[in-house]
Amino acid sequence: MQLTPSIRSALAAGAAAVVLFTGTGTAVAAPAARPAAPVAHPVAPEARPAAEAVATAHSPYGQLRPLAELSAERLATGDLVAAAKWGTDSPIDDPVREREVLNAVAEQARQQGADPAATVRVFRDQIEANKIVQRGLHRRWDAVPGQAPTERPDLQQLRKEINRINGALVGALAGSPHARSAPYCAPLLTAAAAKVRHERHLDGLHTVALARSLRSVCAGIRPPAAPAP
Repeated sequence: MQLTPSIRSALAAGAAAVVLFTGTGTAVAAPAARPAAPVAHPVAPEARPAAEAVATAHSPYGQLRPLAELSAERLATGDLVAAAKWGTDSPIDDPVREREVLNAVAEQARQQGADPAATVRVFRDQIEANKIVQRGLHRRWDAVPGQAPTERPDLQQLRKEINRINGALVGALAGSPHARSAPYCAPLLTAAAAKVRHERHLDGLHTVALARSLRSVCAGIRPPAAPAP
């Protein structure tokens, strides 16, 4: 397989991101970055921003980045769900709701020409990652009651927001089959996750959960897990 200069650079960034995201540089090997070859017909300066935006959106990294962003966005709802369930009889594990989610995303995947089984695998990880956040926060609030939420969000409204994110995530999965099946998926996804972690200032709990949520994104190549907080 021939790698373009942009992919080589992204692979090198992914190898560096492994150190940031996992604390070890031994999990993923990536080719060293090489200088990009001169462009024979450079884009006019006034057209360059639009051209770069299109290239980024359609690049393998550009296809994988939304998966990390949407996964982090979905994880953020875990904080609110944990608050909604805190001090109630509502269990963190909800098999009925989980089946509803998995059935819905499988149908959405079929409608978009994506692999329903692969989509369900990813969403099983998304659900488990969300529960990691909920359990972690409940343990924290048990240990430090002063940090516990004082307001209870509406769980039904939260689920509407989660459904919206689920639909966007199914679309992102449907639009990235080649990037997700490529051998360079894992380092690029790790680089995207590290970038999202930095931008969102994720703590240890949410970093672990983000890694868990992305475990099945790369077909046959799983990105390394993050260290425990």
